[in-house]
Amino acid sequence: MGLSSLSSSAMGQKPQKAKISKVGGSESLECQFNPTELETGWDIEWKERESIGNDVPRVTFAGGKAQELTLTFLFDSTADSSDVRDKYKLLLTLAQTDTGKENSKTGKSEPSECQFQWGKLLSFTAVIKSIRQKFTMFKSDGTPLRAYVTVVFKQAKKATGGQNPTTRTEPRKTWLVRQGDRLDWIAYQEYGNAAYWRYIAEANNLANPLDLQVGQVLKLVPLP
Repeated sequence: MGLSSLSSSAMGQKPQKAKISKVGGSESLECQFNPTELETGWDIEWKERESIGNDVPRVTFAGGKAQELTLTFLFDSTADSSDVRDKYKLLLTLAQTDTGKENSKTGKSEPSECQFQWGKLLSFTAVIKSIRQKFTMFKSDGTPLRAYVTVVFKQAKKATGGQNPTTRTEPRKTWLVRQGDRLDWIAYQEYGNAAYWRYIAEANNLANPLDLQVGQVLKLVPLP
């Protein structure tokens, strides 16, 4: 999806459960998430090259950007009068660097990665870019009981680095199409070259390469 921004409105209707878990860990968090609308899009990098004799420069594909998703969750502890922050402690932990990934030479750590899953529509791996907490109910001693937590997730982009597709040791077998996916971006992610979108289209008998459906499963086989 290149850079995709997805925004949700405040919680509406009956809240449904979403799951956030730490990649490579056992910790997970269930939270209420039921937006009334979702908006998605993506940004793709293009390079302009001089085209002698033409008024318009030649434009070539230069890859996609990591998507950012802004989601708002409702947490409530009025039933047991506990501190509501304890219910989303994992989110606050994931917003910090992962001490288990510290570089021995530089002493710097990588961000913690998490997996977000909501039904059949949303599933992605990301790092947390920012968290905002809005408390709307308190006990008499100031303990917060209800909070709207807005989290900006940034896609944990897999490094392809324009590799030669034949050097990939573990090519994907299938690709589950998500909102905003395009064949050229999928080809860039899988093979390191957007030009291989035609190969994906032929392998999946796609008469119209623009006619992708959310939930569609594409076959990604090694290039000859």
